[in-house]
Amino acid sequence: MANMSLKKNEMPSQDPKIRKDNFLEVALGYSEEQAVDEAKRCLNCKTKPCIEGCPVRIYIPEFIQKVAERDFEGAYQIISVSSSLPAVCGRVCPQETQCEQKCIRGKKGEPVAIGRLERFVADWHNQHGKTEVVKPKQNGHKVAIIGSGPAGLTCAGDLAKKGYDVTVFEALHEPGGVLVYGIPEFRLPNAIVQKEIDSLKALGVKIETNMVIGKVLSIDELMDMGFEAIFIGTGAGLPRFMGIPGENLKGVYSANEFLTRVNLMKAYQKDSTTPIYRAKKVAVVGGGNVAMDAARCALRLGADKVYIVYRRSEAELPARVEEVEHAKEEGVIFKLLTNPVEILPDENNFVAGIKCVEMELGEPDSSGRRRPVAKENSEFIIDVDCVIMAIGTSPNPLIKATTKGLETEKWGGIIADETGKTSRPGVYAGGDAVTGAATVILAMGAGKNAAAAIDEEIKKKYSKNQLIK
Repeated sequence: MANMSLKKNEMPSQDPKIRKDNFLEVALGYSEEQAVDEAKRCLNCKTKPCIEGCPVRIYIPEFIQKVAERDFEGAYQIISVSSSLPAVCGRVCPQETQCEQKCIRGKKGEPVAIGRLERFVADWHNQHGKTEVVKPKQNGHKVAIIGSGPAGLTCAGDLAKKGYDVTVFEALHEPGGVLVYGIPEFRLPNAIVQKEIDSLKALGVKIETNMVIGKVLSIDELMDMGFEAIFIGTGAGLPRFMGIPGENLKGVYSANEFLTRVNLMKAYQKDSTTPIYRAKKVAVVGGGNVAMDAARCALRLGADKVYIVYRRSEAELPARVEEVEHAKEEGVIFKLLTNPVEILPDENNFVAGIKCVEMELGEPDSSGRRRPVAKENSEFIIDVDCVIMAIGTSPNPLIKATTKGLETEKWGGIIADETGKTSRPGVYAGGDAVTGAATVILAMGAGKNAAAAIDEEIKKKYSKNQLIK
């Protein structure tokens, strides 16, 4: 029987008073009964608008129907046709602005909880599934992937399924890219990412860590090693700063450094060998998901007060609504319509406060959002001993600087068409390395498009008999 409730099944989660002191996952996931009940809210529309909203085009109504029938493994197999990282997407993908935004049920009530169901299915498979991965027959062609974030892993998985010999080159000592260094364990446990990576390895994907392409090896050298195509999915890991006085003081972090120390290097653990300054009063500048992650990590490291300092109003916050709500529940203080103008030092050049001005919204800017304008004589000081800058990132220029014939934008992004093809023959790119900082699922979509284009290009070069050995 269909479930015509106008509301989603609530997601069970840790109590805010408890979770703000630990790094365990906040959302606990649906039970089988909750998942089946939620799946029955799907109308299985003929037009399937939700698929249009999915960058990797998962067969959403089909997998949800399987959940309603309690065929959870069947649901997983449907998802895995399109997605190499279902447990990841179910946790961090902004479904509310993509597939769920297109859901017919959302016109009169809340949309079907597609993301929560995807997470349930992936977790059920990881706990109960016994499907053995069968390595595809090798086709005799090699492809290199630079970067093991969502774009690189998706491209690698899709190509491996087609029989390619795929090697992923990762600059850090662990694979996963932003999934492991940028997203906290309380949102995306590293064990979940590792499980997805293990699935790719079972398909035959090889991963080499500590490989900084542009330093250890160049694009040219990879080509000389027999790789017939290269996909660049290096993300956007170069932090931006505001250029205000005091940004070089002790106690000022980029969000990249702060989150990498906490998440990848486990600085929150008592026996961690990676030091981190455990501040008592923290200001996080920015309003995106990264800012929310940094603020919530600062709380868990023992801060008494954590502020989000954002120059626009709450309506313009780019972070997911769910992340903003979780931050508020945990005690993060939002200083909105506020812009920093100086970070103040103490006598030892540590952060002693942050001077801000009040803002008001004027006419829309090029992004369509109303431009924030400073109010006259509105300066005030927030008493903090640590400032974390979370105002965006850019692609690292190393690949550009060491690769001839690779055209880039002025701001550093690699120029690529919708298939990922760049100006350099045989070289493709996608994800944040092309667009600048965006979402995990958009990066996955770019990796998927590039894998299809690489396969098509190589097939053009060889006859069918040569391609399949």
